[in-house]
Amino acid sequence: MAQNNILIIDNEKRMCHVLKVALETDGHNVDLAFDGEEGIGKIGNQTYQVVVTDLKMPGKDGMEVLEFTRKKKPETEVIMITAYATAQTAVEAMRKGAFDYLIKPFEVDELRLKVKQIIDKDKLQEENRELKMQLQDKFSLDNIIGQSEVMEKVYQMVQKVAPSDATVLVRGESGTGKELVAQAIHQLSNRKKEPFIAVNCGALPESLLESELFGHEKGAFTGADKQKLGRFELAGKGTIFLDEIGDITPATQVKLLRVLQNREIVRLGGQKVIETTARTIAATNRNLEEAMKSGEFREDLYYRINVFPIYLPPLRERREDIPDLAAHFLKKNNAPADKIDPAAMQQLMNYHWQGNVRELENVIERSLIMAGDDIITADILPPHIRGKTDQQNIMSLDIPDEGLSIEEVERGLIHKALAKAQGNKSKASKLLGITRRRLYSMMERLGSTEHDAGTKS
Repeated sequence: MAQNNILIIDNEKRMCHVLKVALETDGHNVDLAFDGEEGIGKIGNQTYQVVVTDLKMPGKDGMEVLEFTRKKKPETEVIMITAYATAQTAVEAMRKGAFDYLIKPFEVDELRLKVKQIIDKDKLQEENRELKMQLQDKFSLDNIIGQSEVMEKVYQMVQKVAPSDATVLVRGESGTGKELVAQAIHQLSNRKKEPFIAVNCGALPESLLESELFGHEKGAFTGADKQKLGRFELAGKGTIFLDEIGDITPATQVKLLRVLQNREIVRLGGQKVIETTARTIAATNRNLEEAMKSGEFREDLYYRINVFPIYLPPLRERREDIPDLAAHFLKKNNAPADKIDPAAMQQLMNYHWQGNVRELENVIERSLIMAGDDIITADILPPHIRGKTDQQNIMSLDIPDEGLSIEEVERGLIHKALAKAQGNKSKASKLLGITRRRLYSMMERLGSTEHDAGTKS
């Protein structure tokens, strides 16, 4: 729609020109027509935001103008003006879709105000449409990049489960885009107009996680100086996304299981039972089956969240998607698709991508900075992408005929990470790409010692 285009239709030419001057003062583009037939012709050939029409005119009157406009240009608002107003004509005009009704003589400022109301309303609606398109683009299935066969299976699974209310478990390594899949499921569901609330369960200690999930009452614990709503409440009828669900403690698992079974929550320190209708989507990079065997994850909770599992493959299992992903990240950074030369692209294709899509995005961003206005060539890529690394050597390690112990490999990696981090467990967990809680769990399971690495939290 042309912005601020207005048509005035009145057989009184003086009235037309007075209104034209007033509205042009406000910055609008104003056309004139001196009878209904001329006005209808202009409405059919032009796009107007507002039509101001007299009711009584020779030939086609204002009602006919209104009916034509509502039928042919429903996005255009119509303001009726007349010196012969009755309650009946006012009601009829409004019933047929007029925005408003002015009785002659009227103050010009009154018309200017009504035009402003229409323009402000249209501007708000346009902003809402743009925002909706942005959200759909951000969270739609199209934002998950890849045309490989394994990704096609992911798309099919997302489209099948989205319309239902089934609990979904998205599985895959860190950096594969599990939250994007959860957002796509939400956006393709009938809950898309409701909130999408994400919680990183692995990033919070047990006490804080329970408060985040279920909320708390004032005085529930030291520092709880006011009531706080939990994420389940905030999600309402929308979707709650529980990321890294494999890292929550057994105590929290029990409380979460109760919520999923009974669809009810109780805030910490409270007694009131609150119903929840939020849909749950969980995600993990852990092997939950192994965690169940070791007693770290409850079997009943596993079956409660694993209603509809979706496996998101690591990038090394869909290398053919790397050029499309690289092009996506180049576009995201306002760089042309041919910014990477073939040799550099081949290096990207050959690399193992332990950090998956997230690592690829970081490498593209770094390479763009390093290249400046030049093309990204192989020598610009980070050294670990261009050549062999310890990590690549580990992944390409041959298994001897007599076999090897996975536990010994894990124990050795933990020992090396602790030594490299000088005993700092937070740094060691980052080196291994796991949470600190996960590191503690592995050390306890493997019986790892820290005597020659030192111990720091």
